[in-house]
Amino acid sequence: MPRQTDPNLIVGLENSEDAGVYRISEDLALIQTVDFFTPIVNDPFDFGRIAAANALSDVYAMGGRPITAMNIVCFPIGKLAKTILKEILRGGLEKIHEAGAVLAGGHSVDDLELKYGLSVTGLVHPDRIWTNSGARPGDVLILTKPLGTGILATAIKAELASAEAQAAAVELMATLNKKAAEVLSPYPVQGCTDITGFGLLGHALEMAQASKATLIIEVQKVPVMAEVLDHASMGLVPAGSYANRNFCASSVREVGSIDPLLLDVIADAQTSGGLLVTLPADVALNALEDLHVAGVHQSTIIGFVDERSHGVVKLR
Repeated sequence: MPRQTDPNLIVGLENSEDAGVYRISEDLALIQTVDFFTPIVNDPFDFGRIAAANALSDVYAMGGRPITAMNIVCFPIGKLAKTILKEILRGGLEKIHEAGAVLAGGHSVDDLELKYGLSVTGLVHPDRIWTNSGARPGDVLILTKPLGTGILATAIKAELASAEAQAAAVELMATLNKKAAEVLSPYPVQGCTDITGFGLLGHALEMAQASKATLIIEVQKVPVMAEVLDHASMGLVPAGSYANRNFCASSVREVGSIDPLLLDVIADAQTSGGLLVTLPADVALNALEDLHVAGVHQSTIIGFVDERSHGVVKLR
């Protein structure tokens, strides 16, 4: 489709960014994003929290702060009780308030399949936008949440995940990236994206291609949730993860022997995952320490940005 151009559209469709950004004035820009999906957990309240956190994350990935949100609801009125819808909206509202935003309205339709999410508006200074195209050779890669929610969700559906693993997955997905973004905001963040449906592998490749650089991911350093490798060894890997690996195959290079189970995890389709951030090497350790002190305990340095290229991810 032909693309519109506007000098005030700072971030648009070009690089598979997490949100669009439109300049309002010299010191103010508007972030706009939307995301919704079908339930991935059984509890309606938890589903609402997770879906809202996932949608709000795109604003944090652009370096902004959310100010308003609007509900997007598809609900089978004839099949499910309205109390379920109430709990979903209550969960979403909790996260909107936690983000410091306000619910401004929304839209609902009677649908055969339940879906929920948010349209979110945020604010950012035009000179302080984080994009996935800013990674520079020499930068260090920091990931702020562990991986494995897709595999755990599959195990939960098969009733094979422990209660502890299920609770950990729900809380991880419902955790906002607000604290991580606030801690990193004083630092010279070069590139940023959040890890969602395309997995670490897919979103890292988007960053590599947008930045015209090679990203090196040191596979053994990638944080992984408990029980994930066990369930991956049983073949409980979602179809989306295989799709991610196939889509990225032509631009991914394996250096040395890589555990196939870790490859499954790196391609695992995440919901409301962490931020993948690139920072200059001389400030990365300080930023990591600040993240840990602030409670973003599982933040980890997982690699670095190598030489310029057409966009490649190397796993080693």
